[in-house]
Amino acid sequence: MHSMDLEKLKMTGAGRAMAVLTSGGDAQGMNAAVRAVTRMGIYVGAKVYLINEGYQGLVDGGENIKLAHWHSVTNIIQLGGTVIGSARCKSFTTREGRLAAAFNLVKKGITNLCVCGGDGSLTGANIFRSEWKGLLEELVQKGRITDDLAKQHTHLNIVGLVGSIDNDFCGTDMTIGADSALHRIMEIIDAIMTTAQRSDAEQGLWSSCRYLALVSALASGADWLFIPEAPPKQGWEDRMCARLESSRTTGSRLNIVIMAEGAIDMNGESISSTYVKDLVVKRLGYDTRVTVLGHVQRGGTPSAFDRILSCKLGVEAVIALMEATPDTPACVIGLSGNHAVRLPLMECVEMVSRSRPFIRAVRSEAENPRIFPHLCFIFSQSNFTLAILNVGAPAAGMNAAVRSAVRQAIVHGHKVYAVHDGFLGLANGALFEMKWGMVAGWTGQGSSLLGTKRTLPGKNMEKIVETITKYNISALLVIGGFEGYNGVLQLFEARSHYDELCIPMCVIPATISNNVPGTDFSIGADTAVNSAMEGCDKIKQSASGTKRRVFVVETMGGYCGYLATCTGIAVGADAAYIYEEPFNIHDLKTNVEHLAEKMKKDIQRGLVLRNENCHENYTTDFIHRLYSAEGKGIFDSRVNVLGHLQQGGAPSPFDRNFGTKMGVRAIQWLSEKLTENYRQGRVFANSADTACVLGLKRKVVSFTPVSELKDATDFEHRMPKVQWWMNLRPLLKMLAKYQTSFCEYVPGEIEHVTRRSISIDSGF
Repeated sequence: MHSMDLEKLKMTGAGRAMAVLTSGGDAQGMNAAVRAVTRMGIYVGAKVYLINEGYQGLVDGGENIKLAHWHSVTNIIQLGGTVIGSARCKSFTTREGRLAAAFNLVKKGITNLCVCGGDGSLTGANIFRSEWKGLLEELVQKGRITDDLAKQHTHLNIVGLVGSIDNDFCGTDMTIGADSALHRIMEIIDAIMTTAQRSDAEQGLWSSCRYLALVSALASGADWLFIPEAPPKQGWEDRMCARLESSRTTGSRLNIVIMAEGAIDMNGESISSTYVKDLVVKRLGYDTRVTVLGHVQRGGTPSAFDRILSCKLGVEAVIALMEATPDTPACVIGLSGNHAVRLPLMECVEMVSRSRPFIRAVRSEAENPRIFPHLCFIFSQSNFTLAILNVGAPAAGMNAAVRSAVRQAIVHGHKVYAVHDGFLGLANGALFEMKWGMVAGWTGQGSSLLGTKRTLPGKNMEKIVETITKYNISALLVIGGFEGYNGVLQLFEARSHYDELCIPMCVIPATISNNVPGTDFSIGADTAVNSAMEGCDKIKQSASGTKRRVFVVETMGGYCGYLATCTGIAVGADAAYIYEEPFNIHDLKTNVEHLAEKMKKDIQRGLVLRNENCHENYTTDFIHRLYSAEGKGIFDSRVNVLGHLQQGGAPSPFDRNFGTKMGVRAIQWLSEKLTENYRQGRVFANSADTACVLGLKRKVVSFTPVSELKDATDFEHRMPKVQWWMNLRPLLKMLAKYQTSFCEYVPGEIEHVTRRSISIDSGF
């Protein structure tokens, strides 16, 4: 990877003309992508045009192709759909249509095109690019453009962004819109589930896209799933009905069956929701409803993930266009392990066309089909006893992790104890045995149903050892934040004094602060960013009728600025002050002056975020007073402290899914370590690799010994010494029009797309 030189990039971009269009079906997050492409293009000195109504607008030309300025995309980041419109265009599939499109681009000097759409839209863009030279020659022959004009525009650069709720494009971990669609599905399922709190039983049937069906099944704790890529075996009717019936014996009032579009059996025969409904009514006599979600999945405001993803990919798209040469192949900007990458467009399209059934089985959700059955059936028996506890502050998704861990442990035949109130509860013997049905419905529950405390084990070590001995605990699973990691480190270091602590121990990071070393993401952080984003959206909306107002908003996170930074990008904040990026009074004054200049023009409100511990002296109140004093006569200022609303609410689809998968993976690992370290009638695990943090790094799941992470940890400020998300900071500044050091930005590399590259991922 190489860093960028802003001045060099601006020299490249100066005088260039580029355009952006959205095509095909709309997807939440497209507006954020349009905003990012537009602003980044202007930032590097290019002339940016917005093309209305997709390829149809490109063919029709005229007022459909408009020159954009910085404020053309103000206040659209939170809007669903696409403000510049998207339309299917039959004429663009013809030579005549593409000829008209080429004429309209050349007349405005546009030779750089960013297309946000699905694989059909991107394939069309590549055809357009390959024909470009011939199209210009034909325009010259017909006398529509001059030969000189054609020579000035000999090459068309194409960069694609994948906007699709289906998440079915090869080479990228996620497509723009897929996460938001999951949010809509889960909101509806959560709402319907509340109707089951009555005396008569209810059965839910859902229809959605394939990826969405798979992930929403995990996130909702569904009883049965139909997807075309995994047709049910012969006799599935008997097995499904038995499964639904067995869940009722554990006290469940509601069953959920999720069906993807195009569900089939082993013989290729269609399975319809009506057939399944009639089957359940006939066999079991359950009151059954069918809900077809349809286009509601495309609606609503985009999630935080989709906004950040769109910003990240949009900025990278502009850089790729500015760096492109006549020899550079058309590329798609994708996401690989949370980093933007450049993918050869035709490699992606060819892989999609050859491998659609293959994609869903091997991509980033590859583990889902294997995890799902494990949460539904009981298999074996062992002699091991596990204890599961939550440690630290509550985080949405903790309960999903507990549920999957409990059920996976029972699948392995382990005896499972849950611990109330973290390490303190472990010291006090606050344990109770968990059964299969006790965790039913936990996936969508926020906070911690087990109860959690920040207490570390140090002062209670002997009592903890007594509890471990009394209950014959063979392994510990800690689901929690920095205190959970620190606590397991203390237990590991105490092994030399207590043989009873020589048992496998695993930490699943779960905290809204996302400050646990050994992982890029912690359970709960995604929900917290969405909560903070929704709060900021409402704060911004409250000023829609007020002129020239700046909001100073305080976020949580301790010393870690992850929450403030990601929320800032998702809401289009003007600044986000964090501890990791030191600032002084001169920086504050520069920010005030920058906002004052913006207020004198078209923008009528500003938003500044401050992490709660970003500075000892520059408090939220101080910054508010400074902005109020310096902005007097230009704008006024208000303070909002988001507080504990960032810890509350139902977990996001990502956190439900993430928690579910991490719980399963942790139990699998613990089971392996128990078997490996079982000797002479007892478990004795004393090596460093038997006390680990289970983390997600890039897209690989890894178990890192807590002892190895010690040197990488800033214990005083409770966070890792190096944090990957700091490379998001330039995005926030550039999209707010701050002149920043562009050398901090690391552009994406070319990544080729093969079956191996999309299946090599070992976890997520």
